[in-house]
Amino acid sequence: QVLSLPIVVIVHGNQDNNAKATVLWDNAFSDIERVPFVVAERVPWEKMCDTLNLKFMAEVQTTKGLLKEHYFFLAQKIFNDHSARLEDFQNRHVSWAQFNKEILPGRGFTFWQWFDGVLDLTKRCLKSYWSDRLIVGFISKQYVCKLLSTEPDGTFLLRFSDSEIGGITIAYVIRGKDGSSQVENIQPFSAKDLSIRSLGDRIRDLAQLRNLYPNIPKDQAFGSHYNSE
Repeated sequence: QVLSLPIVVIVHGNQDNNAKATVLWDNAFSDIERVPFVVAERVPWEKMCDTLNLKFMAEVQTTKGLLKEHYFFLAQKIFNDHSARLEDFQNRHVSWAQFNKEILPGRGFTFWQWFDGVLDLTKRCLKSYWSDRLIVGFISKQYVCKLLSTEPDGTFLLRFSDSEIGGITIAYVIRGKDGSSQVENIQPFSAKDLSIRSLGDRIRDLAQLRNLYPNIPKDQAFGSHYNSE
């Protein structure tokens, strides 16, 4: 006999996501010399950050991991706390329930279900864009508005959808004749959408997009990702 890594038996594909969450938590946070199946119910947020980063890089097969500002957004999301500062999250603990049991406020899915959707989309359709650091990705709608509101007309950035699992959206700024700014969000693209027409080509198609935030002409940023028509 031999001790194996954790396995989860499922009877339907819709259980796959929860099974992966169980395996990930067990692999990352169980002690080596433990009673079988015993695993911590709460873990330090910093350990969770390391786990999410390793999982992201391994799944997407990229050398470009998550950044400090990405962790800040993820902390706000999992703890449902938008008033805390980055340092305030460092000593917090996150529970299994927060990770994959409790539904995110105003959504129909858990934190892990959302994060796994981002993983799948990036792995299938966005690996090269992420590796070239063209996608901010983990950033809130509110913070995007703050960043873009003072930028020139047509400045845009890419973020993962908050409202849909496995979607990426483009936020861009429009300036009115009176000089006032408005930030618009294009309906999120799914993996199915991007398999029909790539993200680079969709950005090329949209004339209202001019410069990738902070100030890179879109053809310069995405030119290598355009397909020859």
